[in-house]
Amino acid sequence: MYFDYRFEPRGDYLCIDCKSFYSSVECVERGLNPLTTMLVVLSGSDRPGGLVLAASPAAKQELGISNLTRKYELPDHKDLICVPPRMNLYIETNIKIVNIIRRYVSNDDIHVYSIDELFVRFDKVKNLYGNCRTKQFAKGLMQRILEETGIYTTVGIGDNMLLAKLALDNAAKKNPDMIAEWRYEDVPSTVWKIKSLTDFWGIGHRTAKNLWKRGITTVEELANTPPSRLKASMGVIGLQLHAHANGIDRSEIDKKYKVLEKSISNSQILMKDYTDKKEVMIIIREMADLVGSRLRKEHAQTESIALSIGYSHGELLPRFSRQMKVPATSNTKQITSYLLQLFEEHYTGYAVRHVGVSCSKLVYQTSLQLDLFSDPEKTIQQEKLDFLCDEIRNRYGFKALIHASSLLPGATAVSRSTKVGGH
Repeated sequence: MYFDYRFEPRGDYLCIDCKSFYSSVECVERGLNPLTTMLVVLSGSDRPGGLVLAASPAAKQELGISNLTRKYELPDHKDLICVPPRMNLYIETNIKIVNIIRRYVSNDDIHVYSIDELFVRFDKVKNLYGNCRTKQFAKGLMQRILEETGIYTTVGIGDNMLLAKLALDNAAKKNPDMIAEWRYEDVPSTVWKIKSLTDFWGIGHRTAKNLWKRGITTVEELANTPPSRLKASMGVIGLQLHAHANGIDRSEIDKKYKVLEKSISNSQILMKDYTDKKEVMIIIREMADLVGSRLRKEHAQTESIALSIGYSHGELLPRFSRQMKVPATSNTKQITSYLLQLFEEHYTGYAVRHVGVSCSKLVYQTSLQLDLFSDPEKTIQQEKLDFLCDEIRNRYGFKALIHASSLLPGATAVSRSTKVGGH
């Protein structure tokens, strides 16, 4: 053992997961039981390739449906209910659940991990509830959420957020009471026994392959590999993986920080095959407008711009992706020009079904960078115009100010602006 748990921070953390969240919300809205109703939330139901975003537990167990199942793969069953996604409704329900939890702990003791999962620190308010144990508190919270929203939850409990998350993912969902508690003392019999490396939070297939190459095939082997060896071959990430495999996580729930983006991108699968070059150029302009706005919001400039074009399934050509280095910029007009240049140079005239743009090598600064080849006055005026457009859209909505080209056939910016999360 490379760690002494006596010197590690120890608390009472809950990781709360809303069971099949999207489908559960839809069942509750219809007065149906989320656990026994066969329901799927289907995005793009007007297309054979429509995607299942969420399936209820009954749909998964009885019909074998999973998230990302395509519409044409769905079984023809009389009891199966297919509904379109309503992202605003899911966000409203998430807010209700967070507000319920706020009655019992402070804002600093809550970390929203995703729309259907959050962390709660209990030990800071434990004395307020007398002799209430962490598991009792979890049960009470689960019951209150169920009574007020109709949503069933599962809870992992641990000495830190990592152990709570691992307990949730690997044990709680299988237990009759939907709760699992993993402490430091349990690590050899719980964390080390997780069946697959890819079942461990934070280890994807690529990281697992890197570990396999080093002869590490289980979490227990990872936990007992000398950290010096992992650092030598994998760097700091090797040390982090080693600590996690031993149940160590020193992050604090109330230390909020903003992660700087490494890139800003946007992509969309088009609703039809685009055979008119001018229509594809409209889509590129709209996407350049969007990523430019996001760059300015982050106070960032890009030094590398990429364009990806995917062709229709009927075409034999593979997709192409090209990038170019550019002087640091967040100027929408310049970004559009660079993307259209890439498109003109590499487009071969075939039917397009996918468009993606990306800005990377980001530089974070609050000042405007001028260059020797541009008129400084024009650059400053363009910068002011971009920020003015952003301000108008932030205040009155995207449709308050759009390019005329976005009203032409084939444009998608206006319709996409009314959606949440792309749905």
